[in-house]
Amino acid sequence: MKDRTRFKRYDGGDPLAAPVDLAEALDAIGEDVMAGYSPERAMREFLRRGGRDQTGLDDLARRVAERRRELTQRHNLDGTLQEVRELLDHALLEERKQLARDAMMDDGDRAFREMQLENLPPNTAAAVSELSSYDWQSREAREDYEKIKDLLGRELLDQRFAGMKQALENATDEDRTAVNEMLQDLNDLLEKHRLGEDTQQDFDEFMDKHGDFFPENPQNIDELLDSMAQRAAAAQRMLNSMSPEQREQLMQLSQQAFGSPELMDSLNRLDSNLQALRPGEDWGGSEQMSGEEGLGLGDGTGVFQDLADLDALSDQLSQSYGGARMDDLDLDKLARQLGDEAAVDARTLQRLEQALRDSGYMKRGTDGQLRLSPKAMRQLGKALLRDVAERMNGRQGQRELQRAGAAGDLSGATREWAFGDTEPWHVPRTMLNGVLRRAGALRDASSLGSSGAAAVPLVSVEDIEVQETEARTQAAVALLVDTSFSMAMDGRWVPMKRTALALHTLIKSRFRGDDLQLIGFGRHAEVMEIEQLTGLDAMWDKGTNLHHALLLANRHFRKHPNAQPVLLIVTDGEPTSHLEPDGEVFFSYPPHPLTVAYAVRELDNAGRLGAQTTFFRLGEDPGLARFIDQMARRVDGRVVAPELDDLGAAVVGSYLGSRGSRGGGIGGGYGDWFGGRGFWVGD
Repeated sequence: MKDRTRFKRYDGGDPLAAPVDLAEALDAIGEDVMAGYSPERAMREFLRRGGRDQTGLDDLARRVAERRRELTQRHNLDGTLQEVRELLDHALLEERKQLARDAMMDDGDRAFREMQLENLPPNTAAAVSELSSYDWQSREAREDYEKIKDLLGRELLDQRFAGMKQALENATDEDRTAVNEMLQDLNDLLEKHRLGEDTQQDFDEFMDKHGDFFPENPQNIDELLDSMAQRAAAAQRMLNSMSPEQREQLMQLSQQAFGSPELMDSLNRLDSNLQALRPGEDWGGSEQMSGEEGLGLGDGTGVFQDLADLDALSDQLSQSYGGARMDDLDLDKLARQLGDEAAVDARTLQRLEQALRDSGYMKRGTDGQLRLSPKAMRQLGKALLRDVAERMNGRQGQRELQRAGAAGDLSGATREWAFGDTEPWHVPRTMLNGVLRRAGALRDASSLGSSGAAAVPLVSVEDIEVQETEARTQAAVALLVDTSFSMAMDGRWVPMKRTALALHTLIKSRFRGDDLQLIGFGRHAEVMEIEQLTGLDAMWDKGTNLHHALLLANRHFRKHPNAQPVLLIVTDGEPTSHLEPDGEVFFSYPPHPLTVAYAVRELDNAGRLGAQTTFFRLGEDPGLARFIDQMARRVDGRVVAPELDDLGAAVVGSYLGSRGSRGGGIGGGYGDWFGGRGFWVGD
């Protein structure tokens, strides 16, 4: 058996290249998520755009389209017909010369031949067919005519087997016999495969006998079928793209291939087998070829294969079909059509997509949708808090209360123990102090020749260090964000989500003792995880159910009876819906008095629970302003009407103010955190 070892192109790019950098991708994805894109779409958009130094899918798709346009605008499909016409014209010229020189020929015979030549039909195929029985007087003319038959045979074979046109140039009768035998065996094998009766041994025996005709070196019959069907389908699309006159001439000429219809019969049989075994190939497409460079049948089939590759690449690069992944990109095709550099760019995008998933920043939910992971949410939150810090930088507020030596959260610092301290010991520091002191005492005793040093205790009172603590008021925080359709319609959807994420990150990173609950309220209210709220698409249901949101907030406060309730409400509209006693949602616009009464009742309940309440009013509606002012006065709350860009700073500042002083204003408690000490928002 012949050795059919195959080598494959290396497609991994630079093996010494640094790992892909996710920082730029995460920043861009975060911005798009905050702009209302889903995480899946945000990742797709970044891969489409690319980065500062990274080519994106759109650029690769543009180059694919340019390559396709170049092929269709450069070529036409007259190449074989033109070549046949040139050979025929040269043969006729040589024959006329010979007739003019041949003095020995009978005048009547010469006149008859000249008349035959003069009355040939203008159609090239018809002229070639009519001359099939002509007795050529010129040796050069006869050779040119035979070249036409040879050319047609080689072109027809080159359509199905790339490289045959060159391989069979100056072929002998023995070579043509070998081709016919290969076609016969190939058709027998394919027909046996259609019936399910073939074996791998049948394929191996065929390749041992005819493997030289298949330089792509297929390893089984399916690989052989795939490569042959793709080229045969390209040949059919080329034929479909020709004008009716071109097709008719080629069909007539094909009967002259190698001077016998036997070749065409075998090729027709082969095409029939391939179409039956690979019906999924595009056998019916066509193209508009408008260029000046003529294509022969073989070269044209190669161009149509390139067009098929480019169409497949365009589809892969669009990533617009269900379940699309960057791994779908065929890097071999991309390298063939656009060069190795394009394949390396695509490979980098594949690695980037995979790294985003493997890094833990992206995960799939139970519904199969891609979502940002908690790790990614922390990164986004830190970026948003930096923005909040910049907006609040320079503002002054009340310093947060910290009392070292009182029961509370550990601050990380230590100090010497003093009488009355109840803080826990810092054992490592205490033991280190004792060891150092004892070692010093032993060294001094040894230098004095004293033996009393052995009585030095391992730990004494002066060695003890205790851990400092900070006295902090635990808070139960409820952030109520309006998710009604007006928030999305008026451009407030994104600032709302940015605000929620910034506050969530602040509490989870710095004030872990506080308990935050995020509540979105539209037609009804819902407790949401930060990942759910951040990835929430715009909701177009009418209704602003503040009553339901306050019910959920009060339930949260009651679960934390020892914590300070903090109620933060972001809204751009008066309440227009409420929950009925049976749990159904009631909606009315303008607001129904009963809806307002339900909302007021639950706000009063929050006031009785001691909630420090701040309303963040978005928009300039006078009715909304009057309603919120009245609601805030009922519970001694505050009203803030921030610009959209300042919403995050306003909400974070209000939260910090409520922690610093229960009676303080909105600015209280954040001076130290944002007045140049933003270390906690870093990595």
